[in-house]
Amino acid sequence: MSSNKADISWIWSTWVKTPFLESQEILVASACLPIVNPELFRELSGNRITLLACPEREGAAYYGKLASIIRSTKPKRLIVVTIDGSPHCFALQAAVNEVDGRELKEISPNAIRAARYLSIINDLIESNPHILEELEKHSKEYKMSLDLNSKK
Repeated sequence: MSSNKADISWIWSTWVKTPFLESQEILVASACLPIVNPELFRELSGNRITLLACPEREGAAYYGKLASIIRSTKPKRLIVVTIDGSPHCFALQAAVNEVDGRELKEISPNAIRAARYLSIINDLIESNPHILEELEKHSKEYKMSLDLNSKK
């Protein structure tokens, strides 16, 4: 890859100490983002080095590699964008931002940490069942499960 900031690569094919990443703005994007929301992808990737990531395609070790890239190159700014609700992107839960269709949402580090503990999430849902109304707006799988349960 050249030193052009518009370069796009996969995490798995990027050397962790590559000099052109040093002190740059780096976008780590779900590989499906250019398909799901090409307009947002173009907006976010402009003037940034972009690394694509797909937990379905890449093993979990590559996300340790991302940590090594960050430690080795000390990016000026790091933006991580995933598809909210994607079972594959869930593996990128250390994301700074998530995308649900067209809306960009910032996710707090505490929410990311809590997401790894399904028992905590379960307790939150049980004590705040209205959360499921919001889930129904976003998750086709959840809506389908409600439909199936209502037919029984």
